[in-house]
Amino acid sequence: MTNFKTIDLYCDGACAGNPGPGGWGAILRYGTREKELSGGEAQTTNNRMELTALLEGLRALKEPCRVRVWTDSEYMANGINKGWARGWRRNGWRKSDKKPALNPDLWEALLDEIDRHDVTIHWVRGHSGHPENERCDKLAVQARDQAAGFRNQGDEI
Repeated sequence: MTNFKTIDLYCDGACAGNPGPGGWGAILRYGTREKELSGGEAQTTNNRMELTALLEGLRALKEPCRVRVWTDSEYMANGINKGWARGWRRNGWRKSDKKPALNPDLWEALLDEIDRHDVTIHWVRGHSGHPENERCDKLAVQARDQAAGFRNQGDEI
């Protein structure tokens, strides 16, 4: 993968209640070019939105790339970096305690996307002033509010 493009992918999820309306945001950066992505669901969980942000960011890449990911989700970072998700898949989406792993549909799709790329996950503390993480949080909150039907200030009534 030495000739592949290096992409920085920042991602975050947000949820009002857990479960509740949720949103996700992602920023893709290649050199000086950036693309922002976001979306939301009326009824979801924060972890689902965190996973969706990474999944949609990877899906937006048109070719295999070296991808450096920044997330504030320990669930996602540990699931990938510590091999938990691959273990859950090997065990029929069961954890070591034999309980079902949560979000197997997203983990399955995410592992497939990760296999297309050279992905490195970096964990950052949320709401600690990391500029791209803060931007992704804003994208996620806006998408969450839109999914929930909240009106933005300035919208006509």
